[in-house]
Amino acid sequence: MKRFLAAPLSALPAALALLPQAALAHPGHGAALGAEAGFLHPLMGADHVLAMVAVGLLAALRGGRALWALPLSFLALMSVGAGLGMAGVALPYAETGIALSIVVFGLAAIIGLRAPVALLASLVGVFAVFHGYAHGIEMPETASGLSFGLGFLAATALLHAAGIGLGMAASRLGATRAAPALGAGVAAAGLALLALPA
Repeated sequence: MKRFLAAPLSALPAALALLPQAALAHPGHGAALGAEAGFLHPLMGADHVLAMVAVGLLAALRGGRALWALPLSFLALMSVGAGLGMAGVALPYAETGIALSIVVFGLAAIIGLRAPVALLASLVGVFAVFHGYAHGIEMPETASGLSFGLGFLAATALLHAAGIGLGMAASRLGATRAAPALGAGVAAAGLALLALPA
């Protein structure tokens, strides 16, 4: 039963990365403005979805303080990155940093990273800056920065919660088998995004 469930779960991240326009993680949002546009932005790209779910997965696999420290670190530093983007500050290689975050989070799940929570939170936070920057530079001109920011923070928190739920489900299956399978799928999706032309 565990093998039966682990195989499709590990294939899910790779399938998301291969969706049409997955590399174009930030398509237009039409008439959506403010909080609605902010909420939709992380959900419209497989790269953001994978990374944010992976943060929750890592938090669940690490357990303890990581359950709140990793998501909060991501949310806080993502806000900093969004501020840089909204202010027009250049952040080179942002798309590469986003794709690389998926690879790193996937590898961490594969090896069962038992690093100190503070180190994991710092790692997650560094990559969160790139995700936030992508949100900030693509905020609609007519949207309020505050409402747009609250929107993408809410969507991100929901994706973290989904990852935590996935991690807890993996633990019930036997984390020693399910976590590496999920991590491999996430890392493979990140490598696929890195390989796609800019």
